[in-house]
Amino acid sequence: MAWISLVLAGICEMFGVMMINKVNKERTWQALVLLIIGFSASFIFLAYAMKTLPMGTAYAVWTGIGASGGALLSMIFYGESKDWKRLLFIAMILGAAVGLKLIS
Repeated sequence: MAWISLVLAGICEMFGVMMINKVNKERTWQALVLLIIGFSASFIFLAYAMKTLPMGTAYAVWTGIGASGGALLSMIFYGESKDWKRLLFIAMILGAAVGLKLIS
């Protein structure tokens, strides 16, 4: 259950990052509320996961999902570069997160 919670925390982190971009573009209170909800849910799920998982592992996986997911979403929704080198390093981040799961 802790790993599911950790993945949910990463997904909420990705949502929060998307809302940062939305707040910067729109400046609406709805976007700000969604940003706060996204990051709050992310921290709640992360805290739950850290009751079972080691802090270093949980934090590394959480940031890996958030960073790589945010980069992928920006490529999909905002037309950022899809250069093969960028995709390679995103895959390496995700591979490291999977590796941490396999050894934990």
